[in-house]
Amino acid sequence: MRAARFLASLLLAMAVPAMALADAAMVAGDAVAQSLTGSAGDPLRGRAIIIDRQKGFCLLCHSGPFNEEPLQGNLAPSLEGAGSRWNEGQLRLRLMDNKRVNAESIMPAYHRIEGLNRVGPVWRNRPILNAAEIEDVLAFLMGLKTENAP
Repeated sequence: MRAARFLASLLLAMAVPAMALADAAMVAGDAVAQSLTGSAGDPLRGRAIIIDRQKGFCLLCHSGPFNEEPLQGNLAPSLEGAGSRWNEGQLRLRLMDNKRVNAESIMPAYHRIEGLNRVGPVWRNRPILNAAEIEDVLAFLMGLKTENAP
């Protein structure tokens, strides 16, 4: 039984980098048009990830429509109106690996595991957010529309 669990864990660990590399192949220009999971995410779960300071870390740098959350960041653009500023594919790529769009970005690569420096032991060989979590955050951000979109 232990051997079977170990083997299953080993196979899963080996599959994670392959999944992340497959995701990178879907990049076209400044976007990843296809869902990482084949289905839409859940905006309520996405909102929860964004405000969770132990999971998404988003509010360390971003602010947004989260009146109940104190100490929102101001280092990055507000998330308010994100669904009007970028299309779904553009937001998906920014969540996965914003450095592919802006090499100077300080935003972490939420779904990239290769080519990173100084990665903490708990995050080695696994993305910060899995494919379903990326789609959940994306679903929430796409719902943040403004009337005066550019």
